[in-house]
Order: sequence, then structure tokens, then C-alpha cells
Amino acid sequence: MTAFVVGPLTRTDLVKYQGASGDFQPIHHDESFAREAGLPAPLSLGMLQAGFLATWATDRFGADNVRAFRVRFAARVFPGDTLTCDGTVTGTRTNEHGEQVQDVEMTCTKQDGTVAVHGWATFATSDGET
Repeated sequence: MTAFVVGPLTRTDLVKYQGASGDFQPIHHDESFAREAGLPAPLSLGMLQAGFLATWATDRFGADNVRAFRVRFAARVFPGDTLTCDGTVTGTRTNEHGEQVQDVEMTCTKQDGTVAVHGWATFATSDGET
């Protein structure tokens, strides 16, 4: 599977996502506020990285096939970071509804190798293939 690479992220990327999400906390766009909080720059919204993982996954397995999706935030992301989303099918099974499904483990990794977000998803196989 091909990785999905985004970045380097810009402050505009963060602000655009803030507008879409409705999360207008100043720590995500205000330089002074972020520095006063001890950060080197405004902090990306974790759900932006989760959205990148979802994009990678649904591009490969189909949005209609999502059966479960969860993430765990692991590291902070800032403007200037480049992110790589990738994953691996870890198993194929029959779910409680009798569907063939694939379990997928995913990561959203910063350019220095730090995992920013871990993700896990389950997708129905659309044609019975794995």
C-alpha cells in the first residue's frame, strides 16, 4: 500500500481545519498564546492528523466499508512538520454480522520518525477478497 504524505503543514492548514471543526482555541493559531503555554509554535489539532489517517484508509478500503475506526494521539504536531500516513492489514476475519472484514493498524508519523497518531480500523471487504 502506498503511503499518504502531507506537508510541510502551514499555519494556514491549521486555521482552515479550525474553521471546519469549530475549534477556535488560540493555542492552535496564536503564536503568543502558544509560546506563553510553553510551546514553540501553535499546535496542530489532533483531529487533523486523525483525518489524514482516515483519508489514507478510506482511499484504500472505501468509505462505505468502514466498520470501526479509532485513534490515539501520541505526539504534538506543529507547522513545518511533514506527516506520513501508512498502515498494514493485520488480519482478516468474519465479524459478528457475518461479514468478511480486515483489521488495519495505521500510523501518522512525523518527518523525524515520531509517531504522532496511532490508528486502528476495521473494513468490510467489498468483494470477499483480502
